Amino acid sequence: MEFIESINWAILAPIIIIQLILMTAAIIDLVKIEKSNGPKWVWALVILFINLFGPIIYFIFGRRS
Repeated sequence: MEFIESINWAILAPIIIIQLILMTAAIIDLVKIEKSNGPKWVWALVILFINLFGPIIYFIFGRRS
């Protein structure tokens, strides 16, 4: 319990907000896009389960354009 109380939320909150914005934008893009590099369900798992870097990986490698 001491660990949770000692977290500096002023530093952690912006990182969490950026993560949620990136994840939401990547999922919306994945749903709207016609085709992607590979199966969409795999990209959805990458976006959801690889924190912070999953959406970035999707935007770099997952989109066909």
